Amino acid sequence: MEEIIAQVGNVGFPIVISVYLMVRFEKKIEILTGSIYKLNGNIEKLISNQKNN
Repeated sequence: MEEIIAQVGNVGFPIVISVYLMVRFEKKIEILTGSIYKLNGNIEKLISNQKNN
């Protein structure tokens, strides 16, 4: 039983840090994804404008 508690103590900290970082970076990844979609739309508009001219 003590061995299990020791393992949870050793492994628990990295798990908590990993979850914290994932939650924190999730917002930034969503913002970057939105920026990529906007950039893609702008590139498509630029290409279509060049074809029309």
